[in-house]
Amino acid sequence: MYDTLIRGGSIFDGSGAKAFTGDVAVKDGVIVAVGDAVAGPASQVIDADGAIVTPAWVDIHTHYDGQVTWDEAMDPSASHGVGTIVMGNCGVGFAPVPRGGQRELIELMEGVEDIPGTALYEGMPWGAWETYPEYLDYLATRKYALDIASMIAHGAVRNYVLGPQRSNGDATEAEVGRMAGIVEDALRAGAVGFSTSRIMGHRSIHGDQVPGTFAPEAELMSIAGAFRRAGAGVMQLIPSGTLGTMGEHTALEDEVEMISRLSAAAGRPATFTLFETFGDPAQAHRVLAMVKAGNKAGAQVFPQVGSRPTGFVFSLGSYHPFMAKPAYLALASLPLAERAKALRDPAVKAKIMAETNVAPEHPGSMEALIPNVPFPMHQTFPLETNSSYEPLAEESFEARAQAAGLPDGRSALYDHLVGGEGRDFAIAFFTGYATYSLDGLRELQLDDATVVGLSDGGAHVGAIFDAVNPTYQLAYWARDRKRGATLPLAHVINRQTRRNAELFGFTDRGLVAPGMRADINVIDFAKLGMGDMRFQHDLPAGGSRLMQPAHGYLATLVGGVLTRRFDQDTGARPGRLLRGAAAAHRAAA
Repeated sequence: MYDTLIRGGSIFDGSGAKAFTGDVAVKDGVIVAVGDAVAGPASQVIDADGAIVTPAWVDIHTHYDGQVTWDEAMDPSASHGVGTIVMGNCGVGFAPVPRGGQRELIELMEGVEDIPGTALYEGMPWGAWETYPEYLDYLATRKYALDIASMIAHGAVRNYVLGPQRSNGDATEAEVGRMAGIVEDALRAGAVGFSTSRIMGHRSIHGDQVPGTFAPEAELMSIAGAFRRAGAGVMQLIPSGTLGTMGEHTALEDEVEMISRLSAAAGRPATFTLFETFGDPAQAHRVLAMVKAGNKAGAQVFPQVGSRPTGFVFSLGSYHPFMAKPAYLALASLPLAERAKALRDPAVKAKIMAETNVAPEHPGSMEALIPNVPFPMHQTFPLETNSSYEPLAEESFEARAQAAGLPDGRSALYDHLVGGEGRDFAIAFFTGYATYSLDGLRELQLDDATVVGLSDGGAHVGAIFDAVNPTYQLAYWARDRKRGATLPLAHVINRQTRRNAELFGFTDRGLVAPGMRADINVIDFAKLGMGDMRFQHDLPAGGSRLMQPAHGYLATLVGGVLTRRFDQDTGARPGRLLRGAAAAHRAAA
């Protein structure tokens, strides 16, 4: 008898092949049969007639490093059909950590990824690990709604070896060797990779760059040697120049050449964040040509692209450009609806518009960044439940201000945020939308050299919300886009499943086929979409996070266990720590 039989669905198996109608049988967490009219009884039958059946998504760019120590539900990713996540990206993480040395790592994560420090202090069981293998051993005792995998972060390694005072300084040859040894030990314990950040904008709440930002190539080459010795893992990088040339220490093109050298030396894949920037939208496509040339010469580099433009989300209940004005701060403690009403007073608005910002307490925090960056209002738009993330130029606050006779776009943005009960959202794009079209991003999505990620699940909990990318990707790119060509549904599914699984060596998942792990989504594709954005106050110490539910997921199975049914959490927690291939090699030896 089968445990589960999924009947009559349109099966997109994750390979990129066209769909076929059939059944999927699951037993003991594994897919045992796929085909037309699979025979045999089952303990549970899921009617998939009219639905699509896919592998569960494999999200390779998240920041759940803290959340996995206190949470089992793993939202927002689990509620958007994700079956496996990779965390530890961007050079920030929580192991290794000296005894009593968590403050520096928390302040890095708080600054870079906008995760409340109070939640990290109070929610995490500090003292349960010191080394990275001990961190994995702790995670192995826990259970989740999905599988988790982790990379070791350069910032934590440098902080551990050099100490907080020297963590961004020069390392001696012996210290570099020690760092490489820690990375090798991590890979052999089950890390699925190593991450580093090299952009100037990634800072702790005190304004200090992430340790590793200025690391010389020789240091990274030593770490590449750890990969070669371990024979497994992926290098993940945020190169200098990712967001443009202003204030950066190295040109993106030079960084990409270095990444190719690192990959070739390691004999392992590397992935790095690639955006279309406002200053040079064509740069991403030039860089892609460089990557392909490097790959022909022996590298294995896969630029990682997103599903939509990246932007800061504004709302009166979280971050917005007016939050550091004295007149606003005088009203900030009012309940949201009362605050919005008070802010609609023309005299209050005039005062706020004329005031100078109060100096920030923490220069690297979002509270400092959002009010002090001159966001271009021609790239700032209302953000609604069904926003396409491909608005017209005339929908911007700059255009709205001109149409309404307002002084500037900031004035129109202010009116939008304080309207109603103060629950309206806006978004200021900072990548990927210089031409007011997603045609360039579509080209990147179609390119065989790229992979899809950058959801940042678990991070930027109040300022950036792309953890819904797996759902957006299907609904917008394969169904709803009207301003240009869509993407083939089979292609979109492949990019979120088998392709990402193969990059990280997860050979047992990402494919609906006999012998594969039964991580499966059953989706009402016609109804797939997202609900209203809202703030949910459920982080440790009362912290809040921006959430947006999905609808259209009829069922999600992880390891053959039904974790979600009709968009609701079943309470099942079959997910576990997924260790990398080097750990399997060591165990086999």
